Amino acid sequence: MQVVLISGLSGSGKSVALNVLEDSGYYCVDNLPVKLLAEAVQLLRTAGHARVAISMDARGGEAVALLPDYLDRLKNQGVDARLLFLDAKDDTLIRRFAETRRRHPLAVGEATLEEGIALEREMLSPVAEVGHRMDTSGLHANALRGWIKELLHADQGQTSLLFESFGYKQGIPLDADFVFDVRCLPNPHYDPRLRALCGTDAEVISFLENEPSVGHMLADIRGFVETWLPAFRRDNRAYLTVALGCTGGQHRSVYLAEQLAAYFRTPPHGIGPVLVRHRQLSGQLSTSAGAP
Repeated sequence: MQVVLISGLSGSGKSVALNVLEDSGYYCVDNLPVKLLAEAVQLLRTAGHARVAISMDARGGEAVALLPDYLDRLKNQGVDARLLFLDAKDDTLIRRFAETRRRHPLAVGEATLEEGIALEREMLSPVAEVGHRMDTSGLHANALRGWIKELLHADQGQTSLLFESFGYKQGIPLDADFVFDVRCLPNPHYDPRLRALCGTDAEVISFLENEPSVGHMLADIRGFVETWLPAFRRDNRAYLTVALGCTGGQHRSVYLAEQLAAYFRTPPHGIGPVLVRHRQLSGQLSTSAGAP
C-alpha cells in the first residue's frame, strides 16, 4: 500500500496537490485529523485501496505536530508512506489570500492574516522537517502539478537528488538543502544575442562551456555533491535538493543544473533518481527532468 501524506501552509497549493493525486488514481481524503490516520489507513487497506493520499494540516489543531510519529508508525508497519510538505514565502501567501478573498483558518478573532501565517508556520515546523519540502512561491499551478507528478515516480527506497535553478531576484527557495551562488560566473545576459535564450539553448551552452571558470565551478559543486551524497543516503534522506542561483535564474544556474543532473544520472555516479527544476523559466519544467 502506498500512502502520500500532504501537509503545509494554507495557501501553498495543497488542494492542487490533492487534485493531482486524485487524477492519478489515488483515493483522496482532505483534512483528516492526525489521530485518525492509523485507523483510516487500515480501513482503506481493508477496502482494497492500494494508493491513498491524505491531507492533514493546522486545521486539525495542535495534534498536527504528532504527524512525524504517525508517519514512522506507518513505515514500521510496512506501508510505503511519504510526506509532501508545501510551503511558500509569507508575501506570496498574503497575496494569494488577498486575491481569493478567503480567510486564513488561523486568522480568527482579532488575529491578522500575518499573525495567522506566523502561528501556522510555528505549528507545522515539526512536520516540515520530516517531509519533502516544496516551495511553491511564484509557481503557476501547472508547474506545481508537474513537479508533484515527478515525485510520484521517484523511488521511495532511494535518495532522490534534485537540482533546482533559481534567480536571486526572486529570493532563495525555501526547499533548498544546499545553495550555490553562481553569480560570479560570466553572464550571457550581457550578450544581446543570448539575452532572450536560456541555459538549455545550444548558443548559451557553447558560451558557458568556453569559459574556464564555469568548468571549475561545475567540477567543485559536482565533487561536493558526490562526496556527501552517500552520507545523506545512509541517513535515510528521501530527497536532497541542491539549489543553484544566478541573477535571473535563466542562463548560468539552468546550465549548471542540467549539467549536474546529466552527470549524476550516469552510472556509477548516481545513487537514486535525479530530478531537475527551473523555477524562473516561465513555470516550465526541464525537458530532461525525470527519474530513470
